[in-house]
Amino acid sequence: MTDNLLTLDSLGRDGIRRTLDMAFHIKKVGGMTRNAIPGGRIGLIFDKPSTRTRVSFEAAAWGLGMLPMTLRGDELQMGSSESVADTARVLSRYLSALVIRTFKQSLVEELARYATIPVINALTDDHHPCQALADVMTLEEEFKELAGLRVAFVGDGNNVCHSLIQAAGHLGFTLAISTPPGYEPNPEIVAAAGASCRVNGGGIELGHDPKAAVRGADAVYTDIWASMGQEKEREERARIFAGYCVDADLMAQAAPRAIFLHCLPAHRGSEVTDEVMDGPQSRVWDEAENRWYTEQALLYMLITGDERGERLG
Repeated sequence: MTDNLLTLDSLGRDGIRRTLDMAFHIKKVGGMTRNAIPGGRIGLIFDKPSTRTRVSFEAAAWGLGMLPMTLRGDELQMGSSESVADTARVLSRYLSALVIRTFKQSLVEELARYATIPVINALTDDHHPCQALADVMTLEEEFKELAGLRVAFVGDGNNVCHSLIQAAGHLGFTLAISTPPGYEPNPEIVAAAGASCRVNGGGIELGHDPKAAVRGADAVYTDIWASMGQEKEREERARIFAGYCVDADLMAQAAPRAIFLHCLPAHRGSEVTDEVMDGPQSRVWDEAENRWYTEQALLYMLITGDERGERLG
């Protein structure tokens, strides 16, 4: 097991599998494993605001018997009067793990380089591995097996898309991605996942036609079109992405058993309609809940090094 979660590749196929197995066990016992890490402490650095990430990690820490301490970026001296390296060294003396939600992937990697405690990427502009773990848990809950599934991702080839690409590479499902021209995911991430797919099965498909991506899919996934830091592009992106809304007509192209996923928050009427978001195929609330269990599993495994869950209830 890795010491950190910087991207989903940090875990690899076996690490993802063990995390999912433990998350399912934690969910079975209702998320209450209070004797697992009593007295532990996690720091939660938020350069970007959050609902799900903050609450799910705080709940996960509490569920393990730990104290969560949420820190805003502007409340720290990191990067201003104190170097990132020195901040990492200091926080390592106080905490059992450090969770950070920020803009630059390089900042997370620098913290991990100097910290002596696990560092968890809770979102950067390039990756969102914690979300992808909850996504694949939701898929496995619904379909029992991940290998052989076809998942369509419609919208921007963003951080969420990148982490799903890595998940597909390790877990053997096909991810069919449809974006407007110029908004494709990072080709290096795609190439690396493609190499993994040749070993593990599945594949990565790229295109610009949402209907082609969704046709026959077991799950349809979308995300907001303008992420944090892209607010000035919102109007332009709304025009460019106008044909990429997941509505009832697009969902009708998917397999009859298909489910709808969204990492949230959702801009209803933009990337998804109310009819789909609130419809019988939607699993977005299950997906959001599963952040709690996967993050509890992550914290437990990274902090204790125990991959068998011997201290869990």
